[in-house]
Amino acid sequence: MTGLPFSRIALLQFRIRLGDPAANLEQVRSLFHGLAPAPGTLVLLPELWSCGFDVAHMERHAAGTASLLEELQALAAESGAWFAGSLPEPGPAGGLPRNTLFLTGPEGVAGRYRKQHLFSFWKEDRFFAPGDRPQAMATPDGPLGALVCYDLRFPELARAQAFAGCRLLVVSAQWPMVRLDHWQRLLAARAIENQVFVAACNSCGLTGSTEFAGHSLVVAPDGTSLLELGGGPDAGQCRLDGEMLVALRSRFCSVAERPWLQHDSDKLTTLEELQPILAAIRRQGSRIAFTNGCFDILHAGHVSYLEQARRAGDCLVVGLNSDRSVRLLKGEDRPVNGEQERARVLAALGCVDFVVIFDRETPLDLICALLPDVLVKGADWPEEEIVGAAEVKAAGGRVERIAFEHQVSTSAVIATIRGDQRSP
Repeated sequence: MTGLPFSRIALLQFRIRLGDPAANLEQVRSLFHGLAPAPGTLVLLPELWSCGFDVAHMERHAAGTASLLEELQALAAESGAWFAGSLPEPGPAGGLPRNTLFLTGPEGVAGRYRKQHLFSFWKEDRFFAPGDRPQAMATPDGPLGALVCYDLRFPELARAQAFAGCRLLVVSAQWPMVRLDHWQRLLAARAIENQVFVAACNSCGLTGSTEFAGHSLVVAPDGTSLLELGGGPDAGQCRLDGEMLVALRSRFCSVAERPWLQHDSDKLTTLEELQPILAAIRRQGSRIAFTNGCFDILHAGHVSYLEQARRAGDCLVVGLNSDRSVRLLKGEDRPVNGEQERARVLAALGCVDFVVIFDRETPLDLICALLPDVLVKGADWPEEEIVGAAEVKAAGGRVERIAFEHQVSTSAVIATIRGDQRSP
């Protein structure tokens, strides 16, 4: 069994009419009917194929996405084909829309993948919210992996989906002509390193002030190009040979190898050791997030809070109160766990990059020495009372207050253990 969710791929490459969904839908219909793909074919469309980056009207376009998906569903029901391409998806109430790849079949939307990495060079992060769950889409014949444009530059996204069982990865993009060589090489790299088929649909021509590269492409797991369109409007289709993938992986399967190579204890560091490390990280433009706490008995509230803190930046430093510092704050019977044990448990969390123990009652000295780009604290703290907030903001950083998802406290856990109150 090859495990391919689709064995036929079609690419519909066209110049997106900026802000004109009706015209773009008509282009999809025209190219589709001209190609006449067989039932069961997966038809790929470019990124934001309905409107392009018409950012001034993106919320309006997002509101129209439901009707466009109904049009694709009707076309799928009529032909037996499936469609995959990105469209603006309405965000939660008051939130920014997302750039979402929808998998649409005869029964409607069967899956979606939200773009994880927004291209800040084009100010995309001002008009969209990023996705936060880069999971494969389930189909009756196996999982389907996906990326949207800039995601292609982040190999861990493709790797995670391939490890989860995806043997086909689809890409919806608006990739510019000036980086055409990157497009071709990255698609081949994602196919080779994961031993998967990669099928990618790009837009072409001039949309707004940007010329897009076209050259939509299907790549085999060994890096062979199975289909490549040119630089103008075009359509093409090809078959995928699942047995070829099986034979390739029978010799060696690099995507299956996932040993745990790092030692989480290496995350425990000192201020003196950490400063040059963060300086190097900052030179490449990464954002440093910082939060602090006692983390005496780690519970679900801590973990969800730290995950959210990590999302505020590209790297998370946790300042951990020393045993002496905890006693100053909590009393002589705390902490329950020593500072080295608490630090080691924190370091085992994937969302934590560095742990630094500080000995004072507050982390002000540590914050002033590090000057993080984002200072994170619980939403129960007014900003004016957050230690280090003024200093971080004066240095050009910002403060982010995070609401707790789990209403639980270490003190309550300890009281329950001691029998000071009834367990619920």
